[in-house]
Amino acid sequence: MIDLQNSPDTRGIPLTKVGVKGLEYPVTVLDRANKLQHTTARADLFADLPRHFKGTHMSRFVEIFHRHRQDLSMPRFLEMLEEIAAGLEAESAYGTITFPYFLEKQAPVSRLSGIMSYNCRYQGRVDRSGVPPGGADEKTEPAARRHFTVSVSVPVTTVCPCSRAISERGAHNQRGIVSVELELGPFFWIEDIIALVEKSASSPVYSILKREDEKYITETAYDNPKFVEDIVRDVYTEIKGLKQFRRFSVEAENFESIHNHSAYARAEYDGPRR
Repeated sequence: MIDLQNSPDTRGIPLTKVGVKGLEYPVTVLDRANKLQHTTARADLFADLPRHFKGTHMSRFVEIFHRHRQDLSMPRFLEMLEEIAAGLEAESAYGTITFPYFLEKQAPVSRLSGIMSYNCRYQGRVDRSGVPPGGADEKTEPAARRHFTVSVSVPVTTVCPCSRAISERGAHNQRGIVSVELELGPFFWIEDIIALVEKSASSPVYSILKREDEKYITETAYDNPKFVEDIVRDVYTEIKGLKQFRRFSVEAENFESIHNHSAYARAEYDGPRR
């Protein structure tokens, strides 16, 4: 059959990214409590296209992703991207998947269990510049350069310190989202990052609460007020203290209950200052 994608293109314009976007697929990721977790991901997969190729083979992106869907652990995600680059004769391949990560969580007093979901993202890139089509020789050829980040978004509760300080009764509180992006170094569990963020908020968020739980959370949050700036700095300090990540970022958005806008803060870490 005629293969137009492999026909030459005479315009001399290389494309930075070509591929598939918005692919929805069931996938399997690592889960500390249950070993594996089945969830649904939305994937964007791309490769560069040399100027002499008319088009790429879109079906190969899905074909390779399908083979890896049962094990999309962090290292395996990069292996999948290397396979995409090699299969499409590309120098670089890029991939992003977003998925809900589910954890069973107990209410603080009643101990009733419910399921919480946390939005996560894997984002990776491999660059095979200098790697021959047949693969790298460990003795003579450079391995594919890799870059990979994991993002986790954690819902939290915050109480405004200023409102508490100036009010005779109560203080305004709201739900917020704290998002952490980490450059992969040593292996880590998503659960640990979630726990670290929740500890830095006025209170965690739960999916099921009884009255005794609501009382506990309300009083706990009131005793632990946090500006959005406080949360970002506290999470930043905790992550830096782990000494696992050369680069990371922390951002927080509070959906203000008494304003028609959100409060926002962000901090970034890019290794030790020289």
